[in-house]
Amino acid sequence: MRKRSPFRYFKTSPEIIRLAVMMYVRFPLSLRNVEDLLHERGIEISHETVRFWWSRFGPLFAAEIRRKRVQHLRAYSNWQWHLDEVFVKINGETHYLWRAVDQEGEVLESYVTKRRNRKAALKFLRKTMKRFGPPHVIVTDLLRSYGAAMKVIGNSGRQETGRWLNNRAENSHLPFRRRERGMLRFRRTRTLQKFVSVHASVHNHFNQERHLYSRANFKLNRTAALSKWRQLCSA
Repeated sequence: MRKRSPFRYFKTSPEIIRLAVMMYVRFPLSLRNVEDLLHERGIEISHETVRFWWSRFGPLFAAEIRRKRVQHLRAYSNWQWHLDEVFVKINGETHYLWRAVDQEGEVLESYVTKRRNRKAALKFLRKTMKRFGPPHVIVTDLLRSYGAAMKVIGNSGRQETGRWLNNRAENSHLPFRRRERGMLRFRRTRTLQKFVSVHASVHNHFNQERHLYSRANFKLNRTAALSKWRQLCSA
């Protein structure tokens, strides 16, 4: 059975929709910034249209990227994960964004909770392991919730803590923080959970780690990433 195109009821071309979603999610731009940039290209849309497009198609694009990356990551050994949590304000109330990052800097999972206890850490770990399988080493900070959750799972012997060991997870928060300022924070937990999931997948897709490559190889990898992005959800 042929897969139906998610763009079939839209008059706007899929190329424009993909471009608008990429600009809004990938770069620290507001909805009106994206509207103005598209206007310079001769594309007349409202910022509310950009909001609707990223909300409708962002999870679809992220799911397709995630599905391909999960298949790729499962073919290799899960050597080391870095886990960390960061404070996020939603209508003045503190929430916690948990994030798991692998040894290459790929964001594996993002999860939003109201509390930072053993129950939240356990749910986050089980959700990540169900998708990617168990790792050999888990690097965390000194938060006791991690140790308590790992005792329940039975892999407390794989936990490592140290002063600078978890810098990989700490650095993974920086793209989200830049994006959070562009969005003027969040108003609902559901919106935050949706956006961090989409943002993590898009960031992984375009993260070329340019400091590890020559300029020529970086340009090739960037062109390949853009080409794959333009083929997302194609019929």
